[in-house]
Amino acid sequence: MNKSKIERVTFYSEALGKEMSMLVYLPEGYDRLDPLPVLYFLHGRSGDENIMLETGLSSKADRMIKNGKIKPMIIVSPRIDNSRGINSSLICQEVLDRNSLIINLGMYEDYLIQEVIPLIDKTFNTIEDREGRYIGGASAGGYIALHNVFRHQHLFSKVGGHMPALELTLEEEDKGYFRDISVWKKYDPICIAANNTISSDIDVYLDAGDKDEGRFYEGCSALHQILKEKGVSSQNYIFPGHHSVEYIESNIEKYLMFYGSSLL
Repeated sequence: MNKSKIERVTFYSEALGKEMSMLVYLPEGYDRLDPLPVLYFLHGRSGDENIMLETGLSSKADRMIKNGKIKPMIIVSPRIDNSRGINSSLICQEVLDRNSLIINLGMYEDYLIQEVIPLIDKTFNTIEDREGRYIGGASAGGYIALHNVFRHQHLFSKVGGHMPALELTLEEEDKGYFRDISVWKKYDPICIAANNTISSDIDVYLDAGDKDEGRFYEGCSALHQILKEKGVSSQNYIFPGHHSVEYIESNIEKYLMFYGSSLL
């Protein structure tokens, strides 16, 4: 394979009881390369697996790999619906939140951890350990990436929360995802970090826009402080911008440098 390629992988999720889809970026020369690290990059509440295309993630990875700024990697953007990536219901279902917007309940943590990751390792030429496995995401996807890393520290070595939906208290509009406050605390990255041992060999990257409408830079700051006090390598940035796809697009190269630069 001389040129890079984006493949769509569709499979039936036993955890969710329905077909799910993801986009997989394979770098130029993939067929001739040694096993590659994998970046899982997750979309926000109103998005889907096409975040890879909408943010220019794949095209910028092409250019940075070609220019030697990062080493080749596989990038996976799985569909995760508007779910917060948690195990919220044994039965997968769509419900309306307080604002009459659809939210998705189901076993979404099991879907990602027990189905998506093993399927990628089985199907593609990956490094099948935590040193070669990274996860990040935008908005709700950043929240999902963070709680998955802190709850499954043996699986990942790097995590990025990009304008991550980190709340200092459970907001009314998000109560539909959680049966009660104990479930929220179980998955809230700030609560997990504050109340558990976090491995010092996990690298964390946090950022949000200075005009972020959700003020998620406040949650980033709180999480960053907790991680630093625990001796975890954590970076925290406030860049210009709003809570938007444009913000993510404008900073994609910074994110790719974080995930890929240590491979050099």
